[in-house]
Amino acid sequence: MTTLFLLAGLGLAVLLFHLTGTELFPDTDSGQAQVRLRLPVGTRLERTEDATRVLLALTDSIAGKGNVEITSAFIGTQPTSYPVNYIHLWTSGPNESVTKIRLKTGIIPIAAFREQLRAAAARAIPKASISFEPGDIVEQVLNLGSTNPVEIAVANRNLDQGKLTARQLVRKLSVIPELRDLQIATPLDYPAIKLDIDRIRAGQLGISGDQIARSTVAATSSSRFTAPSYWLDRATGTAYQVQVQYPNYQMNSTARLEAVPVSSGSNGSTHYLGEVASWKPTVIPGEYDRLNQQRYITITANIQQKDRGATYEKVRKAISEMGKLPNGAKILLRGQPDLQEQTLQSLQFGLIIAIVVIFLAMTVYFQSFRVAAATLAIIPAVVAGALLLLFLTGQTLNIQSYMGTIMAAGVAIANAVLFITNAEQLRKAGGTDVHLGAAAHRLRPILMTSTAMIAGMIPMAMGLSEGGDQTAPLGIAVIGGLIFSALSVLFFLPHVYQWLAGRKSFKPVSLYPDDIHHQ
Repeated sequence: MTTLFLLAGLGLAVLLFHLTGTELFPDTDSGQAQVRLRLPVGTRLERTEDATRVLLALTDSIAGKGNVEITSAFIGTQPTSYPVNYIHLWTSGPNESVTKIRLKTGIIPIAAFREQLRAAAARAIPKASISFEPGDIVEQVLNLGSTNPVEIAVANRNLDQGKLTARQLVRKLSVIPELRDLQIATPLDYPAIKLDIDRIRAGQLGISGDQIARSTVAATSSSRFTAPSYWLDRATGTAYQVQVQYPNYQMNSTARLEAVPVSSGSNGSTHYLGEVASWKPTVIPGEYDRLNQQRYITITANIQQKDRGATYEKVRKAISEMGKLPNGAKILLRGQPDLQEQTLQSLQFGLIIAIVVIFLAMTVYFQSFRVAAATLAIIPAVVAGALLLLFLTGQTLNIQSYMGTIMAAGVAIANAVLFITNAEQLRKAGGTDVHLGAAAHRLRPILMTSTAMIAGMIPMAMGLSEGGDQTAPLGIAVIGGLIFSALSVLFFLPHVYQWLAGRKSFKPVSLYPDDIHHQ
């Protein structure tokens, strides 16, 4: 029976450890969402604004009219005078918008809202791709600055090779069912116009390349990016930036571009861009991202299910299946995966160290390796109980549940010491069936200790308060561990103790003379 108990506890703990999902921190329903909407690269700002209005209308229809507390949307790129840090708000072009949404409490779970909005947006805005980003400060911190739980950087000196590698990787990742919003976040094919200046013709007309470039910049963007100029209002002390820029609505065709005046010739006549240059459509990268001065392409995705650890393993497997990469190319999984792996490994190592230290302390206290081993015999059952309740309630192994398991193990050890101390006293007195006597003597204290702590953890485990989802795994792990702890200490630990030490007569090992005389 003793051997069966030990094997069953250890086997159940190992089995549940592999079946229970892992994540860094429990997800919480904050009622907040941040949505990044991307239309095809090069889409005008007005079209992106229309699509964002459709997205807000879909939000109202899903949550219900009046159930959206507040929305805040930013469309297009930030002007250079806009007072915002790009770390907090970043869009790569007029084809992107970022919308923050806050729902009223208890209307709809935020995970269900995201799924419904994805499906509705796919039908209403088929050309758009959306991606949900961290909506609260906890998720933002856990992602270590990444916009999504899965962020992959494909670095390569040759950008064209990097594009091919990134697209191959996206195809491999697309078969993972847990991934959502999978996309290449870097705008790679921004529509552009390539101008070829006929320098011979321009020279004949007395026009320099610098003149052509300055005129073209003023027509297509602004002189503030090439020749910043400020005017100081001495009355107020305020400096105003002065710039030359054509109205955007006037530059609406290539014919207008060809009609841009570039200079007046030597004879006083006006010359236009079409006279000295030809153009052709092309595409260019709309954004360059660099890591250690090396350009990289970003792939992002979200995870729908709780078991992020298993999903990260699938992503790592897909990356490893890419085979040999071109020289100088690297694929880096960034953000939360490495942090989660390191944190959970540290917690596991800490639990093992705690068990070893307790074993050594018990050995010193009881002066017996056998008694110390009996004290720790309940640990597998406690861990199995915590994992079982986490598994049944759909929770995961995370920072909170590890803390709960460690707490339950500590209380279980305290109860085991309570029983074994009494059993050792009875054995020292020369009693028979000391294991049963000690269990009967310590039945009430062990039950009272376990019941009181379980009752205290029930409100936390239910997670009824705002943000309670984050602390619920701690309470659940403690309750599961203590239930198995009480059963193990009262029904199984006596037999383990009897098997290891209780059948033997007590022999003092201390060399202290008073102890020998007392015996």
